Amino acid sequence: MNLNHITVNTQSSIRIQGSKILYFDPYQIQTAVHDADFIFITHEHYDHFEPESIAKCKKEVTCLVAPESMKKKVFSKSGVAPENCLFYRPGQTREAGGVTIETIPAYNKLKPFHPKGKKWQGYVVEMDGVRYYVSGDTDVNEDIRRVRCDVALIPIGGFYTMDWKQAAEYAAQIKPKAVIPTHYGSIVGNKTDGQSFQQALEPLDVGIQVELKL
Repeated sequence: MNLNHITVNTQSSIRIQGSKILYFDPYQIQTAVHDADFIFITHEHYDHFEPESIAKCKKEVTCLVAPESMKKKVFSKSGVAPENCLFYRPGQTREAGGVTIETIPAYNKLKPFHPKGKKWQGYVVEMDGVRYYVSGDTDVNEDIRRVRCDVALIPIGGFYTMDWKQAAEYAAQIKPKAVIPTHYGSIVGNKTDGQSFQQALEPLDVGIQVELKL
């Protein structure tokens, strides 16, 4: 599966180019390109909701999608006009601008960093017949075990999220066609975690393509 149209800048800062240009949690964007059709925000932590990077990605008609629980913060800090913002709760499915958007709960089970009560979320976005899952910061839990996707972008750095071993076991359970590990090698995790994740998947013999972008 060709994944050259997907870029991971750092952390979970993701760009997917198809019939629409999608950004997820833009962070440390260096160049002002103003090409985003959609910007998806998973939660309010600084490395996922960075107004300076949003400003470099957005154009006049960019649609920003965020958790409903972030409405006040988005209106006050994102720089995106309120009429161009969409707010969802976890567990919803909507159509917007030619893409289908499913919101998937994203939370820790025992760690305190991403409480379920915050109602933060990942996204399954269907574009051009491909279902992309960008999980946001989450542990493996019963909600994300239900995800069905073609390409999964999931964190592997541990501490705040699942680690590379847990992520490999999770990927083997949901069986996407391809998986891109994220959220390692900078703020959290080691630069070698991507290779560890890839090596952990190999003996499980599930035929999942692994692409390392960090």
